[in-house]
Amino acid sequence: MKLSKRLKQIEQMVSGNYTHIWDCCCDHGFLGASLLSRQAAPNIHFVDIVPQLITSVENKLQQFYKNATSQWQTHCIDVAKLPLHSYQGKHLVIIAGVGGDLMNQFINDICQNNPKLEIDFLLCPVNQQFALRKKLIALKCSLKSEALVADNHRYYEVILASTETDKNKGINSEITHPITPVGKYIWQAENPQQALVVKKYLEKTLNHYKRIKQGGTENVDHIISAYSRLM
Repeated sequence: MKLSKRLKQIEQMVSGNYTHIWDCCCDHGFLGASLLSRQAAPNIHFVDIVPQLITSVENKLQQFYKNATSQWQTHCIDVAKLPLHSYQGKHLVIIAGVGGDLMNQFINDICQNNPKLEIDFLLCPVNQQFALRKKLIALKCSLKSEALVADNHRYYEVILASTETDKNKGINSEITHPITPVGKYIWQAENPQQALVVKKYLEKTLNHYKRIKQGGTENVDHIISAYSRLM
């Protein structure tokens, strides 16, 4: 099972001592299966609201991961209603493959339903990255890491955020940073190939918001200004 560049980047950003990892909108379950194979956590949860997909994932897991070291469960539910409070331990919620607006609603509902839990979110929206980052800032989330990946002529931001605050950090907690509306570390290229990805993504993003401005339906001057400062 070969992961796409996007899923591989998400998979590589899963570390830490998680008790439960929730692969939300899991589609065919490739990401969760990869995490299951490397025992990324004692418990891997596969979540999707489409019954046929969950049935298919369940059948594959029964066939190939019946004796897996890590435990696995499937859930045919709305991501906004994840039963995190029913499972003790540290949670990582992975949400990918949906738009930023829907992702915002998921994150908002999860945080509201679990106000006392410290939750890490690993997020890869297909659009509305600026709005997603603003939502994370509003929820007082911190940044653990972020990455930019090009996959099949599309660009994706991957954001690892946490509801953990400075007040409730333990001694062994990871270093976190403030989340910024346009990102910070995704623009730092370590090689020429990544520098080209960064350049093309910035141009594409700016052109997108300039088209919105020309349409006159939304005031995006502040967004254009924020990205323009990265040039």
